[in-house]
Amino acid sequence: MYNFTFQNTTKIYFGENQLEHLGDELKQYGTRVLLTYGGGSIKKIGLYDKVMDELKSAGLTVFELSGIEPNPRHTTVNKGADICKKEKIDVLLAVGGGSTIDCTKFIAATAFYEGDSWDLVTQKAPITKALPVFSVLTLSATGSEMDSGGVISNMDTNEKYGFLHPLLQPKVSFLDPTNTYSVSAFQTACGGADIMSHVFDIFYFTKYPKMDMIDRVMEDVIKTVIKYAPVAVKEPTNYEARANLMWAASWALNGFLQTGGFQAASCHNMEHELSAYYDITHGLGLAILTPRWMEYILDETTAPQFKKFGINVFGVDASLSDMEGAKKAISSLSEFLFDTLGLQRTLTEIGIDERHFKAMAKNACGGDVMHGYKSLTPEDVENIYRMCL
Repeated sequence: MYNFTFQNTTKIYFGENQLEHLGDELKQYGTRVLLTYGGGSIKKIGLYDKVMDELKSAGLTVFELSGIEPNPRHTTVNKGADICKKEKIDVLLAVGGGSTIDCTKFIAATAFYEGDSWDLVTQKAPITKALPVFSVLTLSATGSEMDSGGVISNMDTNEKYGFLHPLLQPKVSFLDPTNTYSVSAFQTACGGADIMSHVFDIFYFTKYPKMDMIDRVMEDVIKTVIKYAPVAVKEPTNYEARANLMWAASWALNGFLQTGGFQAASCHNMEHELSAYYDITHGLGLAILTPRWMEYILDETTAPQFKKFGINVFGVDASLSDMEGAKKAISSLSEFLFDTLGLQRTLTEIGIDERHFKAMAKNACGGDVMHGYKSLTPEDVENIYRMCL
């Protein structure tokens, strides 16, 4: 009933002043380092200088790839892989959020592949080898710092895919909550929505049997976001709030919560299409989609689980019928995402219309049926998109 395999090999340095271990850890894998990061925010907060000081003190040779996009492109992966091949890179160090880490993981694999990185992303070619990856996290959201997955976009074809491979697992990750102090209220809120969606979409709402203990853990991860995300939005330098969100993000998607069969991540599949076509923030897309997905699949078979979620997470009245309790749970989630966190509640608000819905729905379902908590056809997905307008 509960057959599964769990192994997580990422070493975590959590808390302040842990970068003093960075040089010694990297040196175990080589001396030539490719440092990857995004738009330069790490320089504004002084983190770039701290990292460079540690790398230079350890006698490491450093090359750089900057400008990694919020939805990282396969073309950027190719650029990084070219640097690795040319400069004989030994180890990769990603400093940033999930986008930077995801991109760096695929750079690590493409460094040993002579073709286009998109071949690896779409699994047309196998990943057979990868450079070791380290990360210094600056955004609590995706959990990429402690898992073996990544998501990459091809903006030429409006495609966005991700998958897991053990060779992409970071060797060591540094999690200092103070490095997230400068994250905007909007991105903090989006990160919270992303964390919650990982739990909802992949593990909590599932047709497969689960351990009750794991359900309790998942509910506590969600409750941690509900408690601390609003605090971090209002008090960006609140260490306790930032620390709790950071650790919740890591444990939402490091494999521990998976105790049953595999299912499609419905909201993630639908959101990947939004990001591929419109390059929006992933967590925002998930926030807009998730309550509508819940409303759409709500029936006598799903209502008990939605009600249970509402009772254990939001304190919904247990005496309500399954259907009324489920509806209250969904409305409580909507209120949290859109009123408490202040995220936009519709696609219309962020400039998205239904122009591409048919193509997006077909892609999200792989052209056929998406087998998630409730199976969805392309027509179903189109309907959910329209509910979000």
